Amino acid sequence: MANIHPTAVVDPAAELDASVSIGPYTVIGPHVKVGAGTTIGAHCVIEGHTTIGRDNRIFQFNSLGAIPQDKKYAGEPCELIIGDRNTIREFCTFNIGSPGDLGKTVVGDDNWIMAYVHLAHDCVVGNKTIFANNSQLAGHVQVGDWVILGGFTVVHQFVRIGDHAMTAMCSLLFADLPPFVMCQGQPAQARSMNFEGLRRRGFSAERIAVVKRMHKALYRDDLTLDLARQRIGGLAAEVPEAQQDVDLMAGFLDQVNPQRGIVR
Repeated sequence: MANIHPTAVVDPAAELDASVSIGPYTVIGPHVKVGAGTTIGAHCVIEGHTTIGRDNRIFQFNSLGAIPQDKKYAGEPCELIIGDRNTIREFCTFNIGSPGDLGKTVVGDDNWIMAYVHLAHDCVVGNKTIFANNSQLAGHVQVGDWVILGGFTVVHQFVRIGDHAMTAMCSLLFADLPPFVMCQGQPAQARSMNFEGLRRRGFSAERIAVVKRMHKALYRDDLTLDLARQRIGGLAAEVPEAQQDVDLMAGFLDQVNPQRGIVR
């Protein structure tokens, strides 16, 4: 039997692993699935077609799986999918997807999500991210792995944030933020690359040197985005060890919407 507080309201159709813990006054809907080792604090509401993986720690006062804030939504069985080993602090709101896009909102594994974070419909969040307090994602936002969002970061709908990118406090993103880039401002502007974060993750000096050259091509040499993309594409031939980093940046830039562009 799951450890369910007597004041919690859990629909009999919900699927809870026997090791799940549910705190006082929490409400769990009929289409919710929760994996082994996950703990859910007091006064949470988890509803909709929501699937939560293993060993997550969900603190009190969260709303997960509510319908999207989308006037076009008409009751379709869209989803919220949360992976494993995530920490979700107080007062977060994660909505299900919408039928006009993926139909699901997805959170990966090993993410550290602080208080008052909002994930709108059809957002996709990768792995090992950190979202500081009051980070706010509009609909259809995509966030890569190892991303750090400073407190009060606001991200416009359909914006993409690449792996290892980082925002300063109170950043406002209207354009795509490429991998490795650190930005700040309203609207956000590129300031540097996340070199210290890369060192902490075991990047060699050679790989970091290539990231510096990518930054130079994008932001220091007054190149168009197309010319910068061409220069970046040739870096792997010079430093084969950085092939994956060049591919990551090139793949991201290839998908940039010309009307939105990148954070400059």
